[in-house]
Amino acid sequence: MKHRYIYWLAPAVLLTWMSCGKPGKKGAILPPTPVAIAEAKTAQAVYYDSYQGTVVSINTVELRSQVPGFVTGIFFKEGDVVEKGKVLYEIDKRKYDAAYQQAQASVLSAQANLIKAQKDIDRYNMLLKNDAIARQTVDQATAVYETNKSQVAVAKAGLASAATDLSYATIRAPFTGRIGISQVRLGTQVAVGTTLMNTISAEHPIGVDVVINEQDINRFYGLQKTSSDTTFKLRLPDGTTYNKTGKVLAIDRGVSSGTGSVKVRIQFPNEGDVLKDGMSCVLQVLNEQSGNRVQIPNKAVTEQMGEFFVFVTKDTTVKDTAQDKSIKDRRDTIAKQIKVKLGPRVNTDIVVMNGINAGDKVVTDGFQRLRDGGKITLGSGAPPQGAAPKK
Repeated sequence: MKHRYIYWLAPAVLLTWMSCGKPGKKGAILPPTPVAIAEAKTAQAVYYDSYQGTVVSINTVELRSQVPGFVTGIFFKEGDVVEKGKVLYEIDKRKYDAAYQQAQASVLSAQANLIKAQKDIDRYNMLLKNDAIARQTVDQATAVYETNKSQVAVAKAGLASAATDLSYATIRAPFTGRIGISQVRLGTQVAVGTTLMNTISAEHPIGVDVVINEQDINRFYGLQKTSSDTTFKLRLPDGTTYNKTGKVLAIDRGVSSGTGSVKVRIQFPNEGDVLKDGMSCVLQVLNEQSGNRVQIPNKAVTEQMGEFFVFVTKDTTVKDTAQDKSIKDRRDTIAKQIKVKLGPRVNTDIVVMNGINAGDKVVTDGFQRLRDGGKITLGSGAPPQGAAPKK
């Protein structure tokens, strides 16, 4: 049994002696890992935050009749821009015209009675001075005069009402805008306030509504007071960028208790009629952190459990502790793993908000085999970098 242990122990001792090398020398040193590096640079980083938006007309009106009747005239081309005051529809106005003429006659009749009553008072007052008439007769004439005076006021009010009804029989454009497809045709009977006849929308300027988180309210209040020509941009459904810039028109009065969001309306010029009511778009808002920022290649970043890291090169001097004093200290290049806070992507680079400085050299290829503090060397043997982490 004793000899068996000796047989097993001898190979282990031999392997240990071989791994230690010659007496007075250090253990075997692992070769440096070949990597590729890039220098962190400071560059202009202009980037935007995106919000899903909907184009809305700032002024939109549904056209409904204020008097009942049958449509007897349509005086526009559907889809055209109509000027303010243009006649659009006409409701059968014969009975409204007759009512207006009757009201005019009532006013003339009431005015005639008033004139007669005034003359009676003048005559009775003259007789009263000569004691030729009773005072009661004068008082009755005065009462008749006041009654006729009120009847004139009533008749004039009736005339104004009849004139209003007659004017309502002609429907005009309330402002300059684009009119839609008519919902009624000639001969259609319309009811008061319920029958939708058409919709007209002002197209210039036009608004874009977005919903923001309540944490961004103060930011947009600030942009409402001060914003530049580059603050707001608009990306259209076809992927192109609208060639006009906008400004904050209104911020809704309160925050939705259910979603913690608030609606904001951005106004854009729309002389070319590019933006259409109801169109979907993406509002791009200039990020307040835009400016000169440290940037590195995006492929240099690794993600670990939701945190982001890069390897930064560092030169270090290694003291040799061997007994042979002829061996000098050596300088190694190592890779230090640094935690970073990232900003947005800028083409193939990414903004680093903190963690590294301009001029630092970061490892872009070959860090898959690296460990924190591991030695590196510049070379082409680094394995290809995988897909960039998603932020």
